[in-house]
This record gives sequence, C-alpha cells and structure tokens, in this order.
Amino acid sequence: MAQPKNYLCDMDGVLVRGSQPVPGANEFIGRLIERQARFLILTNNSMYTPRDLQARLQRMGLNVPVESIYTSALATANFLHSQRPNGTAYVIGEAGLTTALHDVGYIITDHEPEYVVLGETTAYSFERITLAMRMVAAGARFIATNPDVTGPGDGGMVPACGSVAALIATATGVKPYFIGKPNPIMMRTALRTLDVHSEGSVMVGDRLDTDIIGGTESGLETILVLTGVTHRSEVERFPYRPTHIVESVAEIEV
Repeated sequence: MAQPKNYLCDMDGVLVRGSQPVPGANEFIGRLIERQARFLILTNNSMYTPRDLQARLQRMGLNVPVESIYTSALATANFLHSQRPNGTAYVIGEAGLTTALHDVGYIITDHEPEYVVLGETTAYSFERITLAMRMVAAGARFIATNPDVTGPGDGGMVPACGSVAALIATATGVKPYFIGKPNPIMMRTALRTLDVHSEGSVMVGDRLDTDIIGGTESGLETILVLTGVTHRSEVERFPYRPTHIVESVAEIEV
C-alpha cells in the first residue's frame, strides 16, 4: 500500500462533541495507528496538558497516544523558544500553558518580563489583567495563545482568550500576536513536531475560518467535516474552499 499521508486533526467538532465522541472517531484513530500514519490532534485550548487531554479522550473511549496531542500552549512555547530561548514571561493561564513554557526553559515572573503571555483560564483576575496591561504598556511583547473570543461553559458560552486579549489591546493600543489557529504557525510547528512537510499532509477540521484557512495557508490538503459548527450550505460564502467535504471522520479512509 502507498505510504499514508500525515494528518493534523482538530479535536472539538471533529473527534468529540461536548462530552461525547463523534461516531466513527475511534475507528478513524485506529486506522491512523494501523497504517502507521504520522498524526497530531490539534486544539486551540491552552488550559490542559496533553496528558490531561489524553485522559479526557480516554474517558470518552478514544485511545489517542499522549505524544499525538498538540495544543496552542505547546505551539506558543515552541514559538517563544525559537524567538528568545530561555526568556522570561508573565503568564495568565493554566497548567497546560505554564508547563509548556517551563519545559522549554522559560522563567515565569512578574518582574520586567520580556513577554506577557495570555492563555485560557476559568479564573481571569482583574488584578492580573491590570498588571498584564501595565507590563504591555511598559514594553513587554504581547502574545496570546489563540484568538477564540468565546468558549463553552456551564449554562452557555463564556469569554475566552480572544476577548480578554481585546480588553488589554484596547487599553494599551498594542495588539497581541495570536499563535493558535488560524495562524499558519500552529500548523507549521505541528508539522515540525512530526518531522514532515506540508506536501503529503492533511488538515481535518470543522471550521472554515480556523482549520480550513489555516491548512490552506500552510499548503496542506484540507478536509472539512460536517460534525461541528459548519453546514454544507455555508461553504460557498467563503473565498476559499476545502479540498474535500465529508460528513464525518468515519468517511476518511487514511
């Protein structure tokens, strides 16, 4: 059989919906492993470590190796390490982000940091946001893990990283550099993690405005699945198109 393609695959809306797996998702992962395809499960959520997410997926019956999970926190840490190795950062975020930064040698500090790094958290503090705003105004470089303005929460949507970043940006006049999707840097660092090239690689996602545009701008083949937020009728509204459209990952042969 021909060598399988490499796969970057979004998580929410593609493999899982809320706390339930998408039908056929575990079989899709099984096909990837059986064919020895190189793959990463991508998520813009920076709150959790890959091990945390592996446990969450396992509880839903999805068996994903921990080394096959790639978050915007890991992409952010890799980006900062490439820019200023062993630097300093003031961080608003959870263990997924702080662990990733520690692992690349970054020091987390509130004393004249080189960067302010904003990620997802369920406990945004006005005091910490104020301190971050003052640091950015004083010259710290402003990085945010992802541009998502809302996320799911108990009882409905909640403010996410992009909303809090907008608050700091409005107050300081300094826009953050967003690392997560749709920034192609998320795809490119993921490809480097797999040690593969864009040629022969595929992005699988449920959102045209993050997954598909990010994959397209990175030179990847793209597959839109209809198990998430996008309906088939919406595709024509966008100036770019996915390479393929399928009902779900159950249809992807690998």
